[in-house]
Amino acid sequence: MKRDAFSGFHPAVNFIFFLGAIGFGVVIQHPVYLAVGCVGAAAYYLLLTGRKGLRMLLGMLPLFVLLSVINPLFNHLGERVLFHIFGNPYTFEALCYGMAVAAMFVCMMLWFGCYNAVMTSDKFTSLFGNLIPSLSLLLVMVFRMVPNLIRKTRQISGARRSVGKGAGEGGRSQKIMGGMTVLGALTDWALEGSIVTADSMRSRGYGSAKRSSFMIYRMTARDWALLTVEIFLAAAVMAFAAGGGISAAYTPAIEIAPLRVPGFAAYCTYLLIPTVLQVKEVLQWHILRSGI
Repeated sequence: MKRDAFSGFHPAVNFIFFLGAIGFGVVIQHPVYLAVGCVGAAAYYLLLTGRKGLRMLLGMLPLFVLLSVINPLFNHLGERVLFHIFGNPYTFEALCYGMAVAAMFVCMMLWFGCYNAVMTSDKFTSLFGNLIPSLSLLLVMVFRMVPNLIRKTRQISGARRSVGKGAGEGGRSQKIMGGMTVLGALTDWALEGSIVTADSMRSRGYGSAKRSSFMIYRMTARDWALLTVEIFLAAAVMAFAAGGGISAAYTPAIEIAPLRVPGFAAYCTYLLIPTVLQVKEVLQWHILRSGI
């Protein structure tokens, strides 16, 4: 993951932004807002991951199509019937609703990918360590365990492959037994690691007294300024949402509220904050470099 300008802000600024972006993405089903959400998430994800992220975005397209076309197979509500499958109507309204759900799912996947890249474990701990110390520690350990398990699985599979017992060798029964062996070794490693971690924490006096924490992050003037902008834009979007300016329904009939420019502009500005900051920093760097 690349280091970007938005990641350099205070963890509270990062967390508030992702809270709003993910929250709006789950609640809002207006097609134009969904499209902007996907574009904003994709742009920031590409800035963080580069070409590797482009491959993931291309992989999201078949998923989007699959989720879109599957929904009318289970949801038969709608006024305009396109055709029938096994005697059930395949409606245009259900297809549009499936596209909206698929866009929402893709948008959430991208925003959570950006969140995992920006909100590192040290940021999360510094933000919630004093408020919810036990839960904060638990979440950090859980987030850390997933990549560790993946890395350990690759190590175990590589060791077995070097002695001629790789996952792709042998018949079906041998492959199943090989997978169970890897899973058993991985489980033993995880349980042993948890015991070692618990003993280490107990020996260091964890839980015996009130825990102190080291705060490396401090709110600066630019952090307060960006946080104020985020709260103002989020409040503007919620105000227009409360007034029905972003409502949308797809079944049994399509009813989409007309687009209101102020609310839409506030939503676009909110989602493009990280991308605009990174583009601004890159332009400043090239200007300063050209002046040398």
